[in-house]
Amino acid sequence: MNKLGTLLISLAAAAALTACQQKAATPASAPAASDSVAVVDGVPISRGLYDFYVTRITGGRGPSDLSPDDRARALEGLVRAEIVAEEADKEGLTRDPDTVSLLALNRLNVLEQVLSDQYLKDRKPTDEQLRTEYETEVANLPHVEYHARHILVATEPFAERIIEELNHGANFEDLAKEESMDSSKSNGGDLGWFTTQNMVKPFADAVTELKPGEFTQKPVQTQYGWHVIQLVETRPLTPPSFDSAQQRLTQLIEARDFTAYIDGLEKTAKVEKSKL
Repeated sequence: MNKLGTLLISLAAAAALTACQQKAATPASAPAASDSVAVVDGVPISRGLYDFYVTRITGGRGPSDLSPDDRARALEGLVRAEIVAEEADKEGLTRDPDTVSLLALNRLNVLEQVLSDQYLKDRKPTDEQLRTEYETEVANLPHVEYHARHILVATEPFAERIIEELNHGANFEDLAKEESMDSSKSNGGDLGWFTTQNMVKPFADAVTELKPGEFTQKPVQTQYGWHVIQLVETRPLTPPSFDSAQQRLTQLIEARDFTAYIDGLEKTAKVEKSKL
């Protein structure tokens, strides 16, 4: 299957939702519009909808950029979506409360996205804003990464017994494979490299107190159970370059700007809430 065929299948559900909304607003006996590309049981599929659909599924190319076969496949995707929508309507699904709610939420999501696109179109972050955001992000990054192993068990006494065995020369990896109830047991309890931000606080605090090669002399409790932790090694954390982080920084700034815009709209909106 070519790329267009795959995209048509992946977007069938979205097209069906759109067709459901059209069906609800268009009488079955409505005449075909002069610019329609197909008519399904009296319901026209407009050329504007077809052009928009093609542009979306091809990442910006219009119908004239496609081969005749691909244009036909795109139209078949919309026709099938309309057929599905009509069948859903016949089955009464468009009147089902869950379907009505789903369509309403779909409308809200679409309108939020298009409003966001319009608001941010001419509000791209400046280079100064991006660099300020980058410096803030880098300053808040941890400076060290940790490589550790752990053994996770259900009770504190069990963890204490494991620590005793380790103090008598037992191999940490072997004990992890035998006793740990964590999925890392198959790797000898190896958790790979991580920062303390990626771990729950009791675990992170315990790791930072260890030197490479050491293991905790007291069990560490988290919501997952009781841990015995061994620090393997540490290394300085190198922050990403400004160029590699620029896209993510742009997204962060734009998301914050749009949120502030919505906050302003909310302050001026007249809202009446029922007691839940």
